[in-house]
Amino acid sequence: MSMKSYSFDLKNEENYAKARLEGVDASFKDLCEVCGRVRGLRTETAVSLLEKFSTGELPVLYKSHNKRLGHRREIGGKKGRYPEKSAKIVLKLLKSAIANAEVKGLLGPFIIEHASANKKHTYPRLASKGRRARSDYETSRVEIIIKELESKSKKQAEKPKETKKAEAKKEEKKPETKTKEIKPAAKEAENEKKKTETKTPEEKETKKEIKKEEPEAKKAEEKKSAEVKKN
Repeated sequence: MSMKSYSFDLKNEENYAKARLEGVDASFKDLCEVCGRVRGLRTETAVSLLEKFSTGELPVLYKSHNKRLGHRREIGGKKGRYPEKSAKIVLKLLKSAIANAEVKGLLGPFIIEHASANKKHTYPRLASKGRRARSDYETSRVEIIIKELESKSKKQAEKPKETKKAEAKKEEKKPETKTKEIKPAAKEAENEKKKTETKTPEEKETKKEIKKEEPEAKKAEEKKSAEVKKN
C-alpha cells in the first residue's frame, strides 16, 4: 500500500524537521489528545510534559472524545485521562524529530509546528468462541513537524550588516563641500607669485639689473628724439 504523505504543507523545508509513525498499535483518539496538548510548544517543555504524561504524574486534558469521562483535580476539574501508552509513543516520535533536525544541521531552539494523529487501518476481528461478537483491530498514524526558531547567532550576524548599511546611507546624506571656483586671472596671478617664490637669488638679481637698464635706454631715446626735432 502507498504511504500517506504529511497532512501539513511545508513551503520551505530547509527550516523544518519531521518524523512520523505508521501502523501504531494504540488508540488514535488518545494519540490525538496527547498531540493537541503538545502542539505549539517548545521542544524542551514538550519533552518534560510528555515524560510526566507517560509516568502518570499528570492527566491529559481531553477536549474531545470525552463523553462520560471523569473530571480531574490536577487540571482544574476538567475532563481528562492518563493515556500512558500514547504519551510514550508521542515522546519517542518527538525525540526522533529532534534528532532529524540535528542531523539536518538546524540550530535550536525548536517549536512544534504540527502534531496530529489519525486512524490508519481497520482489521475485522471476531471472538474465538462463544457468542459471535466483532471487535475490530484498529491502527493509527502519528506525525510531528518541528520548526527552527531564529537563533541569537543569526540575529548577531544580521546586526553588523544593518550597521554597515546605515553608515553607507549616512555617508550619502553628508553635504558635499563646495570648492571655491578660482577665476583664470586670479589663477595666473597665483602662479606668478609661486614662480617668484621658487626663483633662485641669481635670477632675482638679473631681473633687477634689467629693470635698471630699461629707464636709462628710454632716456637716451628721448634725448635723440629731442635733438632731431631741434635740427
